[in-house]
Amino acid sequence: MQEMDPTYEYGEAADADIPPSLSVHTLRRLLYVAFAALAVLLLVLLPPLISVNRYQKRIANSISDSLGRPVHLDKVSLNLLPLPGFTLENFVVDEDPAFGSEPVIRANSVRATLRLSSLWRRRVEFSTISFTDPSVNLVHTVAGKWNLESILLHAAHIEAAPTAQKKAGPAPRFPYIEATGARLNLKLDHEKTPISLTDADFALWLPDPQQWHLRLQAHPARTDTDVSDTGTFQLEGTLGRAASLGQVPISLRGEWRNVPLGAATRVLFGRDAGLRGDMTLSANAQGTVSSSAIQAHLQLTGGRRADFVPAQSLDVDLQCLGTATGDFHGFQDIHCSWPPTGSSDPPTLAISGALPDIRNPNSAVIEIGTPGLPAATLLDWLRIASSRVPADIAAAGTLTGTLSYHPGPGNSTPWQGEMLITNARLINPRVGTTSLISSDITLQSQTELLSAQAPDLPRNKRPASSTKVLPGPLSSGFQLAPTNLALGGKDPATLDGHFDTTGYTLHLVGMASLVRLHALAVALPQFGDGLNEVLPTNRAAGPFRIDLTATRSWGEAQTWTENTEHPAPVRPKHTRHP
Repeated sequence: MQEMDPTYEYGEAADADIPPSLSVHTLRRLLYVAFAALAVLLLVLLPPLISVNRYQKRIANSISDSLGRPVHLDKVSLNLLPLPGFTLENFVVDEDPAFGSEPVIRANSVRATLRLSSLWRRRVEFSTISFTDPSVNLVHTVAGKWNLESILLHAAHIEAAPTAQKKAGPAPRFPYIEATGARLNLKLDHEKTPISLTDADFALWLPDPQQWHLRLQAHPARTDTDVSDTGTFQLEGTLGRAASLGQVPISLRGEWRNVPLGAATRVLFGRDAGLRGDMTLSANAQGTVSSSAIQAHLQLTGGRRADFVPAQSLDVDLQCLGTATGDFHGFQDIHCSWPPTGSSDPPTLAISGALPDIRNPNSAVIEIGTPGLPAATLLDWLRIASSRVPADIAAAGTLTGTLSYHPGPGNSTPWQGEMLITNARLINPRVGTTSLISSDITLQSQTELLSAQAPDLPRNKRPASSTKVLPGPLSSGFQLAPTNLALGGKDPATLDGHFDTTGYTLHLVGMASLVRLHALAVALPQFGDGLNEVLPTNRAAGPFRIDLTATRSWGEAQTWTENTEHPAPVRPKHTRHP
């Protein structure tokens, strides 16, 4: 048996009592961790202990000089994490007294992050200025001035380097200005309107020394209604430097998308107009503030009335081109087309006009025309507007013509023009395939008729001899030329009428049968309202002679009256026989 070394056990025990030693590399790592922890601790604990309030006035004056408006702060605190900077509490930018007394900008908290590289040039620059839940007032006066105009022009005279420039140069770098949860209020003169933009996210920076880039996303709102789901409004583009607002170069794109029609009408008009569907409206502006080219695009899908769901809804794809003038207070050379120019679909409507001053709607001039709209499409639109039109009614023909709107002082006939449906046909299959309409349909303004009767006009431009031009107060509005109706008589009956801003009057005369009259009333329910009340019940099916007049004031019931009383039956004479 081999003997154990007596020193072996003793040596093992001795080594067990000696603590393990740390390598130099491990000690260095521990020191780094300790210094980092100490630095973090100092960054967290020191800022509240360091008072920077003595710089409060200097900071406020610096921002005031940049904006050209007085600026007030309640408190300034230092932040070292995540990046060195300052937090400004109760930040207020005063308004120009010419636009009111309410501050133009108010924010509970503003964080300004320092650019450390700027300290080497012995000046202070901020990389970002972040506003939290600010309130901004946009004021527009009757004279056409905006309250932000002076701020923009003041900033344009301050030399600045691009925001993304890495190294400090002779000119200070423009900060990246952003806002979250902002509210933009619109004021007309000293009165705040109910329309505003809420939950707005805003950003402004300087990509080029001569150009600002802005981005805005918000939700339209109206304070006098409980409207919700108002879609999203976006605005993005560039603004250049200039000596005056009108000379500022702009390149802007705006869009109001995914907004229900009912909500859109409540935002714009303060009430639900009874329309349903979805709307997207976009617009581009290129040029200067005083004069820029405008391109707008309106898309409506699923358009209908709110009180019923038609078998087929209305889709609109409208494109407009024009020129904005007078700092966007006027629009000239407006040309709209539905569908847009270049579309594979046939043209439906063309609209042109001008609005010299948006503050005076009566200055507008509008012209609406169609090169050829199928009558079947008109009937489909009538079904969208009314649930009373049967689905089996068919129409044929083509609508052409132009309507113009020229309001003005003393102009009692702002709407003028002529619309013509050629080869007009209206078929109610319940009484056969014979059309209820057997001639063209002409709707012409009274001024057009009066002009056509001038003696120097060619004969083919004069109105038909049967067309009546109503004198006096009825010389305004539109006249429906006598239209032939196949109502069962040997000769066609005729329908003529007059339409104006108060309502309309229709005159139906000729031979007709009860069956064909009822078929016409069913095909055009608005025409047939009240007709059964004047049709005789004790008369044979016909045909018989009718002479009826219908009157309706807009928004009220239609009334039919019979113009001639039936003569008493002639009794046979009795002869006396001798």
